[in-house]
Amino acid sequence: MNPARTMDLPTRWQGRERFAVMLDTVAPFPALWAAWRADPQRCVRLDVVLLAPGPLDGGTLRQACSDLGLDLPAEWPPATADFHALTLDGGRLHLLLAAGDPRRAWREVVARIDAFRFDAPIADPVGLPKALVRLAAPGTTVTAIHASPALRASLRARGFELAETGQPLARYRPAFVPSRAPVRQVAAASGTRHALVVGAGLAGAATVRALAHHGWSTTLLDRHDTPAQAASGNPAGLFHGIVNAHDGPHARFNRAASWAARDVVQQAIEAQGVAGSTAGLLRLESASTDPAAMVSLLHRLGLPADYVQALDATAASAACGIALHQPAWFYPHGGWVHPGGLVRAMLAQAGTACTFLGGREVHRITREGTRWQVRDTAGGVIAESEVLVLANAMDALRLLDQPAWPVQSVRGQLTVAPRPDGLALPTVPIAGGGYVMPDVAGEVVFGATAQAGDTDPSVRMADHTHNLAQLARLLGHPWDGARQALHGRTAWRCVAEDRLPLIGEVPDFGTALPTVEQARFVPRRQGLFVFTALGSRGITWSALGGQVLAAAIAGAPSPLPASLLDAVDPARFVARAARRAGTSG
Repeated sequence: MNPARTMDLPTRWQGRERFAVMLDTVAPFPALWAAWRADPQRCVRLDVVLLAPGPLDGGTLRQACSDLGLDLPAEWPPATADFHALTLDGGRLHLLLAAGDPRRAWREVVARIDAFRFDAPIADPVGLPKALVRLAAPGTTVTAIHASPALRASLRARGFELAETGQPLARYRPAFVPSRAPVRQVAAASGTRHALVVGAGLAGAATVRALAHHGWSTTLLDRHDTPAQAASGNPAGLFHGIVNAHDGPHARFNRAASWAARDVVQQAIEAQGVAGSTAGLLRLESASTDPAAMVSLLHRLGLPADYVQALDATAASAACGIALHQPAWFYPHGGWVHPGGLVRAMLAQAGTACTFLGGREVHRITREGTRWQVRDTAGGVIAESEVLVLANAMDALRLLDQPAWPVQSVRGQLTVAPRPDGLALPTVPIAGGGYVMPDVAGEVVFGATAQAGDTDPSVRMADHTHNLAQLARLLGHPWDGARQALHGRTAWRCVAEDRLPLIGEVPDFGTALPTVEQARFVPRRQGLFVFTALGSRGITWSALGGQVLAAAIAGAPSPLPASLLDAVDPARFVARAARRAGTSG
């Protein structure tokens, strides 16, 4: 059965900028992709949301695609019950893998779907149509191979017009469209598909790269003459996931972000020759931690070996090439990279879609009609667009007139020294109460301090001493180094109180919100987005954060489930204040 024909395609996607399809089984995807590619009048971009009851076998799907002349990437996301976003076909096809219970995915997917196809038996024929209303636009079609009377009746009751025979089974024809849809489902209004991005560090570069994949052009502004001059200017940085017994939003976001980081770092290494490695990372536990308990925790959480492994001290030593005396978590897809090189690689991938304007100090932002303007110290307009992204760390809060967000600046100093003969360094980074890198161009790179509210820009010997103590613990033996040869770098991290980034459209601070207790319903300043508070995880979080912003701006399915969007949404602080006010009242 041709999946395109049963969904009333290709006629419905022809002439469209983008078209979104949801499938509940893997089987139709290769044929759908082939039909779209073969249509000369196809939409510019195709979004496919693929629901899977469990982790997908990349090899099986790759073979099915290969049989039709289609190429999936060689690397496949870890087999975790999460959302995984893949960009295929030169950026024209976006595939979102939503693994796990499909009923959960119905609630968690944030998208505007144009065609649904359900091949598997439907476990909840009454609840499914309710979920579809949240995702459907007027005219959206539903194809269901197993269309029970209960499903048909529920679809009709929810505003779907049923076909007499054949497929599609139903088309969404609501008598009215709910006026209080989640705000963030609405794409920013921009007929030109152009955005201004302030801040040319990891956050800004990742946003520019992701928007280019959606066909958007950008103007990237920075107060420095060249990109990656603030915290992104460090000589090396880490990326990896985390394990947490509660597996809450922080752990789940890091899990999703670490795979996205690994993908972009690997591209930077292969295409631009950026210094770095995706060969893995160790995060030490205390010597008293029971490795068997670590293994048991992974089994309970359902975390597979291609995401994380629990190693005893012997296995951890073998993984890094030096003697360790503690158990550790090993993240096979973790690693390290030169942050500045990664920024430049992401900008290179955006290509001519991005125009960089360096040496531009943004004094304030204003809005004239539907356009956001960035202005210099004399009040002149530097640039303007209907979409503005503030990706400039703490300075974003200044431009937003210091909203009451629990975010602070944290000073960090790392230490660098020439590598002496005989000093054994690990072959992969080691983290855990500090970090030490493998050899970085003949130098030892380790650190780092974390001092909130410290504004001293100098490189201090006291901080080198602190970093040396951390290094001794990580290596298992002291090394004072040649103190006169020690040097380092100081930078500031923007850190939120809940240790998660701020990614999304900026709340409308002028609106009274005593009853809005969910971030997704908070009114917004349309077209104004923020991407900040990356803390010490800029490399890990930037790629996914850029994808999340680009999807929201371009109107594509979000690579994050709704619950994680709530967790990183800048409006979460407004919602929390409303909940506290309701409780105290």
